[in-house]
Amino acid sequence: MTNQLKQKNRKINLSFFDKDLEKLAKEINEQIDLTNTASAEKKRTENELKQAIANISHDIRTPMTSILGYVQFLELEEITSKERAGYTAIVKNGALRLKALLEDFFELSIVESTEYPLRIERVTLNNLVLEVLVGFYEEFHQKGLEPIVQILEQDIQITADVSAVKRVIENLLINTIRHSQGNVILCLEQHDKLVQLTISNPAPLLQEIDVAHLFDRFYKVDQTRTGKGTGLGLSIAKSLMMKMNGSLTGELKEGQLIMTCAWKI
Repeated sequence: MTNQLKQKNRKINLSFFDKDLEKLAKEINEQIDLTNTASAEKKRTENELKQAIANISHDIRTPMTSILGYVQFLELEEITSKERAGYTAIVKNGALRLKALLEDFFELSIVESTEYPLRIERVTLNNLVLEVLVGFYEEFHQKGLEPIVQILEQDIQITADVSAVKRVIENLLINTIRHSQGNVILCLEQHDKLVQLTISNPAPLLQEIDVAHLFDRFYKVDQTRTGKGTGLGLSIAKSLMMKMNGSLTGELKEGQLIMTCAWKI
């Protein structure tokens, strides 16, 4: 079988005297290249799917095991009312964790589908960014963080979907607040035909290899997979930006993680 595959993918020698045969051989070789590329892409997709299923199973199993365990404790007659309240709180938190996981899984599947609806219109980013930022006041306060906002007074407009842009900014802020080791800088600026929204924060524990995978589905810097995140927020944000013909990138510069949303206007 291996020899047959090698024979199948072997290219044709182009050393012909007949120009028509050379042209035909070239076209066949191009088709072989396309077939090999498609096979490699199919294998990569299959591996990603297997990894995604493994990650989903792990993320769902952990809170489910906790819920079932504490439900058994709740069924005991001899526990005190204080213990019952504590166990109930743990079960509730586990259920909320499951709900968040399933919502993120569902949203990612919808966002990456070709039928995902977008309502494209003119959007003034100045007000939108501030509106989203105000909604995170309590989260910033609880973490002892103070956002430094740098936004021009003049209106900066893009063509995009309002809900999608909000979701992108929310996901970036959630990730920033969760992992930041210091104050957050949010900057909105326009350079000729390019609008950029950057969110940066100190990230001394982050490494270049982490940045390279930040937007991969299910990727977590904490490889123990503990914590509240699903590892899907940044992937969802990137998918939304791509659907709006924008881009979302990340870089590590002098200990600062800088994530940049960019739109051409």
